[in-house]
Amino acid sequence: MAVFTPVTFAELEQFLAPFDLGKAVKLEGIAGGVENTNFFVTLVDEQGQHTEYVLTLFEDVREEEMPFFVELTTWLAKAGIPVPAPYQDRNGIALHVLNRRPALILPRFLGQHLQRGELTTEFCAVIGGYLARFHKAGADFFMTRQAHRGVYWWRRESAIRARQLSAADAELMLQTVAAFDQLLEQEKRAELSLPQGVIHGDLFHDNALFHEGEMTAIIDIYNASNSYWLYDLAIVANDWCSAGGGHWHADMLDALLRAYAAERPFTDDERKVWPLMLQTAAMRFWLSRLEQINPDGSYMKNPDDFRDILRARVERLDQLPV
Repeated sequence: MAVFTPVTFAELEQFLAPFDLGKAVKLEGIAGGVENTNFFVTLVDEQGQHTEYVLTLFEDVREEEMPFFVELTTWLAKAGIPVPAPYQDRNGIALHVLNRRPALILPRFLGQHLQRGELTTEFCAVIGGYLARFHKAGADFFMTRQAHRGVYWWRRESAIRARQLSAADAELMLQTVAAFDQLLEQEKRAELSLPQGVIHGDLFHDNALFHEGEMTAIIDIYNASNSYWLYDLAIVANDWCSAGGGHWHADMLDALLRAYAAERPFTDDERKVWPLMLQTAAMRFWLSRLEQINPDGSYMKNPDDFRDILRARVERLDQLPV
């Protein structure tokens, strides 16, 4: 169970004291996840109504970074994007500290995430449309954040990890990092102009909830940052639409991209850099999986999956639909 910081029932009651949400009757750790500690919490109000919430303790995010996520989810929720905006206490404060960790009490949405075998063209179209609306809703958000695992991180990490990889794998990784640096230089020289703003940064299929065939929530917003919208779409494509060995489910990819473009059409410059965005997104998650190691030395998630995706994206330069 991914409960890195235990919480007792008494500690939960003390945490909830400033809120007007009700009395705690159940506390249950949530399995899964590799970054934060999450609990399902059931509260009963004065009318006897039971309501379920999610309590999240942030293990890696510094407390000074948390206002970005509090404000962003509140902003997006007001714009109609189904994200878990935190509840405020009776003084209007959402962010508290529990067991030396920043903590929020959040709504629990109906639904479960899809298993990989359940992904279809219809679901890919749904997430494509929602991702475009997410981007548009956050376009004028008033705060910014640099990604924790963004360009500066992958420059440093790739130099370290390359020494531990085979020569072929090291070359593949380092060439991708260098190619993205070249893109940044092109943009500095005004040779490219790519739309950007707030991105989710981690919208894998297990970070969207569905109930009775309908999407109910986009969750785990805590990798959100400011970057290229196309990079965010590449993250989604590489996860939602990939078959084994990095090959595409072509119909699912087409459904994703067309649904996204129906909400926010692609620019000519985005069409030029789409293959590199796919490669960069694969490289980033290859690196982060190499970094996430269990106490016994095994990997939490197989990094070779994203190495294979990166190889496939280099071998086949995909194009955005017209």
